[in-house]
Amino acid sequence: MKKKYIEFMNNASKVLVGYEEVSQCLITALLCNGHILLEGPPGVAKTTLAKTFAQMVNADFKRIQFTPDLLPTDIVGTMMFDPKKGDFKLRKGPIFTNIILADEINRASPKTQSALLEAMEEKQVTIEGNTLQLEKPFIVIATQNPVEQEGTYPLPEAQLDRFLFKVNIAYPSLEGEKEIVKKFRARAAEGVKQVFTKPEILKLRDSVRQVKVTDDIIEYITEIVTKLRDNPVVAWGPSPRASIALMNIGQAVALVNERSYVTPGDVRKYAVWTLHHRIGIKPENEIEGVTTTQVVNDTLEQVDAK
Repeated sequence: MKKKYIEFMNNASKVLVGYEEVSQCLITALLCNGHILLEGPPGVAKTTLAKTFAQMVNADFKRIQFTPDLLPTDIVGTMMFDPKKGDFKLRKGPIFTNIILADEINRASPKTQSALLEAMEEKQVTIEGNTLQLEKPFIVIATQNPVEQEGTYPLPEAQLDRFLFKVNIAYPSLEGEKEIVKKFRARAAEGVKQVFTKPEILKLRDSVRQVKVTDDIIEYITEIVTKLRDNPVVAWGPSPRASIALMNIGQAVALVNERSYVTPGDVRKYAVWTLHHRIGIKPENEIEGVTTTQVVNDTLEQVDAK
């Protein structure tokens, strides 16, 4: 696994400059069967990130541009009448793929956003009473722009909770931007190669579940989550899904490092990106400048590993 992981990161670096941690999150989410929310301004390679990722895992990729007039049926599909056969037939939506990019997800109405909920949690969709399973692997990579607020609909807590990671992407540094321009000129994207096949991914997911998690690690995870819920500045805290996410991520990190057991360091590695979108700050504390990232970091420092 270590060799494959290094190959994946090397391939990603051919196209994605300065996004090593984000690329690590992508492969971790793939191993954990989770979804990712990318938040950042336009033009910082969020779409390129998703396309490159799909190419390296030999997976089918589709993109949906979320707009205010987008309907749930535009995502999942619908039953359409076939006049030649005199019967209804299923027209599948773009959600029937392996990796789907939900671009600017917060521009669609809450009703349309909710069309993703069943797919993200159950890996299935229901159309006109018919339940259809989605092909494995299935990952949603959603993006949103934190700057523009007009004409947007904030994602509800229930939907945010279904994202394994929320990753904030900033503009690159001066040197990083120079490298991006150079690689674009050289068309480095043509050099991206397949690293994983879909059967390999499914096999690796089984291996992740075999990584040992001790009672001490479970206590460490639940203490972090409970302490966040009890924090006086937190309006709403993480659900048990957050504890499960931390455990799964710890197992994936351990597997990548070729260990058969989880350490506290494995749990902490992506804890901020796993938890900061699962809590809300009370308005009076938010005005004072308290952020979810700050609260999560403070909590991680306060909880001692067993």
